Amino acid sequence: MPDGTPETTRDALVIFTPSGKRGRFAVGTPVLTAARQLGVDLDSVCGGRGICSKCQITPGYGEFPKHGLTVAADALSEWNAVEDRYKRIRGLIEGRRLGCQARILRDVVIDVPPESQVHRQVIRKSAAQRDIAMDPATRTFYVEVAEPDMHEPSGDLQRLRDALRQQWQIDGVEIDLPLLRHLQPVLRKGDWKVTVAVHREHRGPPRITGLWPGFFEGRICGLAIDLGSTTIAAHLCDLADGAVLASSGLMNPQIRFGEDLMSRVSYAMMNPGGAAEMTRAVREAIDSLARSIADEAKVDPRHILEVTFVMNPVMHHLLLGIDPVELGQAPFALATGESLSLAAADLGLVSIGEAARVYVLPLIAGHVGADCAAVALSEEPDKSDDLVLIVDVGTNAEILLGNRSRVLACSSPTGPAFEGAQISSGQRAAPGAIERVEIDPVTKEPRFRVIGCDLWSTDPGFAAATAATGVTGICGSGIIEVIAEMRLAGLLDAGGLIGSAEQTGSPRCIPEGRTHAYLLHDGSADNGPVITVTQGDIRAIQLAKSALYAGARLLMDEMGADRVDRVVLAGAFGAHISPRHALVLGMIPDVPLDRVFSAGNAAGTGARIALLNVASRAAIEAGVRRIHKVETAIEPRFQEHFVAANAIPHATDPFPNLRALVTLPEVSFNVRPGPDSEGGGRRRRRG
Repeated sequence: MPDGTPETTRDALVIFTPSGKRGRFAVGTPVLTAARQLGVDLDSVCGGRGICSKCQITPGYGEFPKHGLTVAADALSEWNAVEDRYKRIRGLIEGRRLGCQARILRDVVIDVPPESQVHRQVIRKSAAQRDIAMDPATRTFYVEVAEPDMHEPSGDLQRLRDALRQQWQIDGVEIDLPLLRHLQPVLRKGDWKVTVAVHREHRGPPRITGLWPGFFEGRICGLAIDLGSTTIAAHLCDLADGAVLASSGLMNPQIRFGEDLMSRVSYAMMNPGGAAEMTRAVREAIDSLARSIADEAKVDPRHILEVTFVMNPVMHHLLLGIDPVELGQAPFALATGESLSLAAADLGLVSIGEAARVYVLPLIAGHVGADCAAVALSEEPDKSDDLVLIVDVGTNAEILLGNRSRVLACSSPTGPAFEGAQISSGQRAAPGAIERVEIDPVTKEPRFRVIGCDLWSTDPGFAAATAATGVTGICGSGIIEVIAEMRLAGLLDAGGLIGSAEQTGSPRCIPEGRTHAYLLHDGSADNGPVITVTQGDIRAIQLAKSALYAGARLLMDEMGADRVDRVVLAGAFGAHISPRHALVLGMIPDVPLDRVFSAGNAAGTGARIALLNVASRAAIEAGVRRIHKVETAIEPRFQEHFVAANAIPHATDPFPNLRALVTLPEVSFNVRPGPDSEGGGRRRRRG
């Protein structure tokens, strides 16, 4: 062990995903006990007796470079009789354990799957309203097929092809073997009258993807999927009129292998079979999502005949079963960046139509993916008269800058802090999570709102309205607002230091080691957790926002621009960011507040456009070739911009538009007020 302590006597380090919460526990501590002590959202209703099965967890084994851990196969206690009995009688997914039965023996990484969470993630990726010119690749055609004739021998498929050519001018149609097996019984059941679903891509031959006897009046559907590092969002669309029948999502199960993309690449590098393990996990999750969204819309999942995918390059390679190792090192070579058209069954999507087709949008470069291409398809920066900056905020932010003359793109490694991870009281967006914060600049007292309740914490009835969920933590939009509000209230200086109670005049600034924290919620009113904003939380957000700003600034340098005309915040998280607070933090370049817009889940909208309009596929394939990629990893100015952006809002940019809107207190907590004072910030290091 690094500190020389014998492993048998040293407390074991336990890291829970996706929350990122961690702590050390005595050897033999049940996983459920550790989760409860850390405030991890792990369900249990039977009191830890192994009856309810609500506390299922998935331990991770092998190398976890992000956490500096190697998890041994014996990190948890052996499978016991209670778990064995439960699996025999009711079944348990392979690799799962019961948190109340599994005991911690060594350092371990433990994933809490969505179904084991009391407060499940709110996947905020609903479909935006958008007028889309309907021209889907998949349509249905009613045909009457000639019956077989002893005097003119020909196969049923040949005569079906003849009918499609004669009645609908569709020539050279192909069919996959699984569907061919159904052809003869369907023709005979329909008395030689059938409805055929034909997929006509913008390239390649037409292909039969569905068969029904007689005239089929039911819906055929398509799925538009935004496969993100943290969440997977899907929109089920009617291929006849484009209506969104249902939108749903779930956490990406790959989170247990690493919260950010490079952690997953490292996992694939360090663990033999690790890439295949992540591929299997995400394919199973998508297939399950397809079933659940069809059930929600009361649609037969076998009538889902087409799927479009947008995703970043690492997710792209892992979905396709390609080892992403080359994306983890310069020159970040893609196996392919071209669009792909393939059978859904090849990706393990077995719950939908057995001949369903998949279209994967093209990638832009090694770190700028199909999701960024989809944003470009949706937001059309190449048709903008003014200079527009489009930021898709996520674990790996992707940024577009352009107008009619030129479009640039880059990616920026913001990490998961914006989504509540790596934050002391952070959590994913779920009922009970603080999402809005205001701090009175005079009294320094806060008020907040939580997901699932429209009341502020200071409103009468708030406690009753949140009794079911409680106040459980703080999500990404909440952490951004509280830090910006702390800066506006003079609790936080431009360097990101939290002042003491004496310096700020607020007893909510409490000492924490050599630094201070701001007490947002003491938990006394609802017996909930104490929620503070720590110096470490401030630092995590500073690093994330600096990466975001530096990426945008790099594109502006390349474009030769000091200012942009407007900013568009895209992505599910971007839709919930307050533009005012984003400017106070310095997440984005300074612009007038009324020139900051939200595009919602623009990547998901781009996936829907590609699903419902086949011509858009050729358009984006041509468009990505015209987008110029700027590589932040090798650009020396990125570090310069990153360092300057550490200040809140910025060290050198005066942010004139922001300062015309708000007053930023001129405070500094870097020097203690006097040798006898108990308050103050860090001492200035003497040269």
